[in-house]
Amino acid sequence: MVRVGIAGLGFMGWIHWLAYKRIPDMEVVAICETDPIKRAGDWRSIQGNFGPPGEVVDLSRVSAYDSLPAMLANPDIDLIDICLPPAMHHDVAIQSLNAGKHVLSEKPMSLWTDKCDLMVAAAQANKRQLMVAHVLPFFPEYAVARQVIAEGTYGKLLGGRFLRVISDPQWLTGFYDPNKIGGPMLDLHVHDAHLICLLFGRPKEVISRGRVKGSVAKYWNSFLTFDDPDQTVCVTSGVIDQQGRSFTHGFEIHLERATLHFELAVIDGKVEAMPLKIITASQGVIRPEMPVGDDVAGFEAELREAHRALTSGQPSKILGCELARDAIELCYRQSESIFQAQGK
Repeated sequence: MVRVGIAGLGFMGWIHWLAYKRIPDMEVVAICETDPIKRAGDWRSIQGNFGPPGEVVDLSRVSAYDSLPAMLANPDIDLIDICLPPAMHHDVAIQSLNAGKHVLSEKPMSLWTDKCDLMVAAAQANKRQLMVAHVLPFFPEYAVARQVIAEGTYGKLLGGRFLRVISDPQWLTGFYDPNKIGGPMLDLHVHDAHLICLLFGRPKEVISRGRVKGSVAKYWNSFLTFDDPDQTVCVTSGVIDQQGRSFTHGFEIHLERATLHFELAVIDGKVEAMPLKIITASQGVIRPEMPVGDDVAGFEAELREAHRALTSGQPSKILGCELARDAIELCYRQSESIFQAQGK
């Protein structure tokens, strides 16, 4: 049994709570939250852009703390699950690791690469696992694409195009503040930056062009090359000012003998999708049967991978902190390219 303490009960803390309920070998034994109403189990104020709204929950078997040191002093906790605002991730992770706990932190790993290095060093010094909850690889279309690539049926991975664009999140205070949320590069595109590093490794060259807002990139296109000259990747990501298309993401991944294609958008409140397809030269177009699940299923798969890593002692390739650190570095390389091109 992996015993979990959740730090922070906003939307992601709620989604993780629901996912843990589906995993028999993981149990939330503690929460840390400054809001006394939430500590009492009333989570009805929690709202998000997907999934079920918060409810009143039974915390009779859960220890509720109002400070991190108090929760870290609990010897019955194996894993601290950090669901706090991004600017707090590095400090809470380091405190937790120094207290002898394993850590799963929500993305982004940190808003700063030097803080990522300190987190990695703390994990190594304390001989504890530090994982970063990048859920995108566990979403059905992305999980199937990873499986197809890994099987090698269609040959070598050649490159691709990755898309992730949202409308301006006017409801989110501090979104464009580099010291709070980090803007669309670190809050939005980091999903695909992580996936690209997972599939291709660290890029050799990064060329990005786009628009900025204050001190962060707002919307951009990037061209990435790698040590393998056959591999090239294009990225489109950021924020548009029209609220009619609140979200879109997708990919086109090129293999030697097939192209994988998927795209989904939320337009005027309705989902419009081009389901995952494997476009081949010899077999025509294959439409894989997708796993059936709800909004929590991807997070459940993510937490099951964390459980596997902890109980086996074999760190997760997907959730590993070094990979998450590479994703933050890639985000900064793109931002630097954008601002350099603008002479800023």
